[in-house]
Amino acid sequence: MPARGMDLILWRHAEAQDHPDPEYGLPGDAQDLARRLTARGEKQAARIGAWLDRQLPEGARVWCSPAARCEQTAMALGRRFKTSEVIAPEAEADALLELVQWPTGKSPVVVVGHQPTLGQVIARLLALSEDDCPVKKGALWWLRHRDRAGNGQTVVVTVQTPEML
Repeated sequence: MPARGMDLILWRHAEAQDHPDPEYGLPGDAQDLARRLTARGEKQAARIGAWLDRQLPEGARVWCSPAARCEQTAMALGRRFKTSEVIAPEAEADALLELVQWPTGKSPVVVVGHQPTLGQVIARLLALSEDDCPVKKGALWWLRHRDRAGNGQTVVVTVQTPEML
């Protein structure tokens, strides 16, 4: 049986409070990074986190944006995680892929982050014609890299939203 390829789980933070300064606030500014989940967002994160914890093997690594809303979302998984500026709002898709060592990493990796970065990673890995793929708040995309006859492929294992669980 061929070895299973790398799994990459991209989890968008759950619903968060609006930026307190919608006119002049910027993604990644101090006020943006401090935004917390709403009560609905906490429920979304708990639902996905409980489901994901049952699916993930013990050795999975978890990376998280330093934004409070992402840390709260990641905490719902109930596992240790590391934060990285590479996953902060407006991050570059290439930097995220380098951080997680796609596609050569040996263990599954969960990334809790933001749009449009997560959607850009999905679009790139699935060779979509668009530069970006919409990802609902609180949803996750589970992608797997595999080798087929010497060719690398990315397959979608599952897409989950809090409302579907």
